[in-house]
Amino acid sequence: MAKTASEAAALAPEILAKYEPVIGLEVHVQLLTRTKIFCGCSTRFGAPPNSNVCPVCLGLPGTLPVMNKRALEMAVRASLALHCTVHEHSRFARKNYFYPDLPKGYQISMYEMPLATGGWLEIEHEGARKRIGITRLHLEDDAAKALHEGIAAADKTYVDYNRGGTPLAEIVSEPDIRTPAEAYAYLTTLKQLMHYTDTSDCNMEEGSLRCDANVSVRLRGAAQFGTKVEVKNLNSFRYLQKALEHEIERHIAVIEGGGTIVQETRLWNQAEGRTISMRSKEKAHDYRYFPEPDLLPLHVSAEWREAIHAAMPELPDAKRARFVAQYGVTPYDAGVLAETRARAAYFEEVVRAGAPGKSAANWMQTELLRRLNDSGKEIEASPLAPAALAELIQLVEAGQITAAVGKKVFATMFESGRSAKEIVASEGLAQISDTGAIEQAAREVIEKNPENVAKYKAGNEGVFKFFVGQVMRATRGQANPQIINDVLKRLLS
Repeated sequence: MAKTASEAAALAPEILAKYEPVIGLEVHVQLLTRTKIFCGCSTRFGAPPNSNVCPVCLGLPGTLPVMNKRALEMAVRASLALHCTVHEHSRFARKNYFYPDLPKGYQISMYEMPLATGGWLEIEHEGARKRIGITRLHLEDDAAKALHEGIAAADKTYVDYNRGGTPLAEIVSEPDIRTPAEAYAYLTTLKQLMHYTDTSDCNMEEGSLRCDANVSVRLRGAAQFGTKVEVKNLNSFRYLQKALEHEIERHIAVIEGGGTIVQETRLWNQAEGRTISMRSKEKAHDYRYFPEPDLLPLHVSAEWREAIHAAMPELPDAKRARFVAQYGVTPYDAGVLAETRARAAYFEEVVRAGAPGKSAANWMQTELLRRLNDSGKEIEASPLAPAALAELIQLVEAGQITAAVGKKVFATMFESGRSAKEIVASEGLAQISDTGAIEQAAREVIEKNPENVAKYKAGNEGVFKFFVGQVMRATRGQANPQIINDVLKRLLS
């Protein structure tokens, strides 16, 4: 008797280990244009329903689409970032299907002549790097949005056509992904690239990045792929990982129970933690593709392609490598600092303002990014300008204030916007390097702690840290740490 999907979770680890998952992702990225792909309607999110529409994007008879050159430029930029071959000639096709959110009764997409093919994306997972192939990147217009929630009549579906006609780049991976965690890493890396190239804001809550997953399993060592299933409705990276984990276990349970996997499209139901069958999987002939008669073929000249390439920003991999080589930071630090272009730019401005690279990296990670995260702000909204942070770091590096005082000063700067020098001067926080004053404080600490003095002289050197902390406390954290150490060693010997 075949096992049901609900029994998948009960599979023993040795059964799961017999099989190898095979995963490919189809990612739809909304391009960051102000207007739609074939008309002048706004792509602004959140407008009143059906207000950003016109006869062209509604597909009314007698209208003609006109290609948005900016959308094409962005798609070329994304293709180059993914190491794809951008073809000089590509062509749109009609993908015919009928659904309430598709007013034309067809989608304008690309089929046999896509914009770009044969690229790759390198991911990092569990300390290793792996290259995932990119089959193709092509352009298409988005469908509208069916509304089921927040509607007075629960038995009706409403359609907001505002999204219909927004420009999409569909990025199709090769079936090179082997685990849900690798799929998560792939999406994370792809999103970062789209941000870096200003191709998309990738806002999943607004539908700017959507992902469908094709998944199958096969016995480890087998050459032939298993029957694949497409999983839709994956509107977060976490849901993608959970859906893949569930679907892999469901496939294995069916096969182990003597059943057969059906090629179909399934939806991820987060509330129930499982996938649900939606429909049998369509094939290309079901869409009756044919060349789009209302649009000319696209032409991307070598000169234009090279001009776009020359204007591209430094990409994450190159930036991380440069940060390690130029500023002497660790690869981990470089990854954190280069996570976004804005964060990387902030770091380099701090260094240009006079802070050493390693110190700038440390202060950004331990103080600035932590406080920004706690306050729900991005680096662009930082109340500290890069030059202000550099000034604070220079005070610490020059020994004018201690690191402990520097952290207190930072907190005041973050809350008040005042400069480091102003705070240090007004609150009397300059580092104490007067040996006499430090020795007096040390003698007072020693006199008050005879038991710990005895422990230290008996060989318990760990007690020394206690004395350092007490002297630092007595001097409000302002005493020079090296002088404290030297004085205490002399007095306790």
